[in-house]
Amino acid sequence: MAAAAEINVAAALRSVLHRVRTAAEKLDRDPNRVRVIAVSKTKPITLIRGVYDAGHRCFGENYVQEIVEKANQLPEDIEWHFIGHLQTNKVKALLSSVPNLAMVHGVDNEKLANHLDRAISSMERKPLKVLVQVNTSAKSGVDPSDCVALAKHVKLDCPNLEFCGLMTIGMPDYTSTPENFMTLLNCQTAVCKALGIPEEHCELSMGMSGDFELAIEMGSTIVRIGSTIFGPREYPKKQTNA
Repeated sequence: MAAAAEINVAAALRSVLHRVRTAAEKLDRDPNRVRVIAVSKTKPITLIRGVYDAGHRCFGENYVQEIVEKANQLPEDIEWHFIGHLQTNKVKALLSSVPNLAMVHGVDNEKLANHLDRAISSMERKPLKVLVQVNTSAKSGVDPSDCVALAKHVKLDCPNLEFCGLMTIGMPDYTSTPENFMTLLNCQTAVCKALGIPEEHCELSMGMSGDFELAIEMGSTIVRIGSTIFGPREYPKKQTNA
């Protein structure tokens, strides 16, 4: 059964990579400029291994406890991405327990940026790549009108953080609309102008299983794919008193 599952996730990964390439080439974009993060939230180690064995190395998680547990059981050459809101009281556990943490998608306020900056400094880690999370709908993130100020703070006042770009999650049901993506594109233009950096140096992490092709067509450089690779998420059922 496990072998069959591994074959399925490997085939699903190949399908996603093909769709990414097709979407990029449709607009004459370089497909290699679009990274796929396999989001393995709630999924067992065996399925992640199947995707890893198919050659993929870029994985994402949404919960600190889960990424810590999985990172300690999987190969060190995995590039882990933490996606979404990160509580300041979980920063130390994340940084100390996941040495191969490549990026945090979800800096949404100065307090978190400062906390990450100080923690990395005390651990003598190399600067951590981060994306500023922008609220383009009704999910968490900094208001678009404040994204320039937060991006400036990360880049200019946090020497242990490397500002790499912007991300958005989209609607409450995790779908997105062209308007959500356009809002992030407008933020990218404003941030790059304020920081004096070319837009190709400002990543856009937008697009998930239901809309990643549209996101790529609109300029996304990072797509976060979960259920299309791993299948529907299975959350523990809440116990009820009999």
